[in-house]
Amino acid sequence: MTIKQFIVKLYRLPRRLRMTFYILWNKVKFWMNDIEYGTGLQVHNVVYLTKHPEACMKIGCNVTVTSGEAFNPLCRNIRASFCLERPTSLIEIGDDTGMSSPCIWAKERISIGNRVKIGGDCILMDSDAHNLDYRVRGSRERIGKISKDALTAKTAPIIIGDDVLIGTRCIILKGVSIGARSIIAAGSIVTKSIPADCIAGGNPCRVIRMLDN
Repeated sequence: MTIKQFIVKLYRLPRRLRMTFYILWNKVKFWMNDIEYGTGLQVHNVVYLTKHPEACMKIGCNVTVTSGEAFNPLCRNIRASFCLERPTSLIEIGDDTGMSSPCIWAKERISIGNRVKIGGDCILMDSDAHNLDYRVRGSRERIGKISKDALTAKTAPIIIGDDVLIGTRCIILKGVSIGARSIIAAGSIVTKSIPADCIAGGNPCRVIRMLDN
């Protein structure tokens, strides 16, 4: 081994140690928050997790999530974020799925199938986040501990089928279903459902062509 090779290995060692630590630590963190996960889960680096104690999150086997530290160069230091805001919120992630620094915010339900690839810095949110009535947004009225604005925002589930590929920096909005094996082009904003076996892209996202299977 040359001196240069030794220095390179020494330089890479701290990052590898952090990777090993966070893979273990995030399993503990998820367990402490009553998140169900299968074997082979790898969550790299720090992730933001906001979960109502009664909300439900289920993760399948062999799921990989990268978060910041340029594990995916497209994300640079953007960290992954999972938010389950309400007691009834549900996030489901299937087997062999991978995602890079995603923001997944569920008021109702977000379901991601098996073998799905979600590119860097994508946002999936199943609500409008705020009420569309300016008077409600501007009020300080609360229902319990939650503002009326947040509580009355429209919601509808997001369902991502098996083997879907979503390009970097896509935004998937409420009520959207993406059919199995479809490809969503980078930078797309998906406001309406996309059928199976197609390539779609744009703002708003539209079918470009069907896939030849």
